[in-house]
Amino acid sequence: MTRRIDFTPRARAQFLAAVDYIHSERPSAARAFREGSNEVLKHLIRLPDAGRTIPEFSQLGFREVLVGRYRFFYRLQGDVIWVVGVWHDAQIPDEPV
Repeated sequence: MTRRIDFTPRARAQFLAAVDYIHSERPSAARAFREGSNEVLKHLIRLPDAGRTIPEFSQLGFREVLVGRYRFFYRLQGDVIWVVGVWHDAQIPDEPV
């Protein structure tokens, strides 16, 4: 099985908004965040259970990985690791869908 990473439209918008926000403060930090995110997410292709269960929504079966101060919520469905949300750790996340 060949796994891949994909973003829901909402998660993609959240990720791009985070990159834009970071870029407005420090362009080099935005580049580092984007590259770090890619590395962490690529790691999930081999080890999809590497992330922890989301504490706020443990009963839903979603997991999360951290990149800097951002939380990437995801779920494995078949051969796709769906990123369903990207939240700054200071935010209160919505329930993932």
